[in-house]
Amino acid sequence: MYKIILNKHYNNFKNELLNIKNIFKNSNHSIHKARNELKIIELNDLKCVVKSFKVPHFINRVAYTFFREGKAKKSFINAMKLQELGVNTPEPIGIIEFFSFGLLSESYFISRYEPYDFTIREVFHHKVDNVEQILKEFAKFTYEIHQKGVWHVDYSLGNILISKQNDGSYKFSLVDINRMEFKEIPPKEGLKNFNKFWAKFDEDLPILAKEYAKLANFDEKEAVAIVLSEAKKLEDMVNIKRKIKGK
Repeated sequence: MYKIILNKHYNNFKNELLNIKNIFKNSNHSIHKARNELKIIELNDLKCVVKSFKVPHFINRVAYTFFREGKAKKSFINAMKLQELGVNTPEPIGIIEFFSFGLLSESYFISRYEPYDFTIREVFHHKVDNVEQILKEFAKFTYEIHQKGVWHVDYSLGNILISKQNDGSYKFSLVDINRMEFKEIPPKEGLKNFNKFWAKFDEDLPILAKEYAKLANFDEKEAVAIVLSEAKKLEDMVNIKRKIKGK
C-alpha cells in the first residue's frame, strides 16, 4: 500500500514516485547520509533532490499512520506553505509513503534541485568572503520570515542555502523543513532562533543580534544579551550530554 501527494505542476511524476525505491537504490549520487539520506537524481529530465526518511520505530509508525503527518508529508506541506508566503525553499514535487502491515514504513520527499554557492555553515566558519555583510543580510532574512510567522525548528548550520546574486546581495533558502511552526513571533522570541549556529560569541552573534534589533525596533543591548544567553544555554546542554555519553 502507498500514498502519493503531488504538486499540481508535477502530475507527470507519478510513475517516478511509484518506482522511487529502485531509482533511489540504484543512484550513487548521495549528498548526505545520516539518519536520513539525500540523493541528487534526475527524474523526467529534471534535476531533483530525493530525501529518503528512515523507517520510524514502532510507536512513531503508529503515530504517523493514525495521529499525525509523517516527516515526508510534513516536508511537502511546509514547502508548499513557504512558497505561498514567499519564503525561498526548493520547489516541492511530491511525496510517496509506503505502508507495511497497515503502518507507515518508508517515505520519500522529492523537490527540485536548487543550485547554491555555500551554506550558512561556511559563513559561520569564516570560509567565505563578506562574512559581515552576509550575517547582516541573514539577520534581515530571519526577521522577514519571522514577520511572516515562519519558525524553523531546525534553524542550524546545514539548513540554509546561500547564493550570491548579480547585484552583490545574497539569497537564502530553507531546507530540512519537516519541523516548522507557523505562528506569531515577537522579537524577544525571534532572537532565540539564532542559538543553534555555534557562532563566535564575540563577533558573529552580536552582528546578528544588533541587525535584528534594528529591524524590530528592539533594544540592541538586550538583543545581544538574549542571543548570547540562548547560545550559551544550548552549548552547555550539549556539552553535558557529551560528558554523560562519554562516561
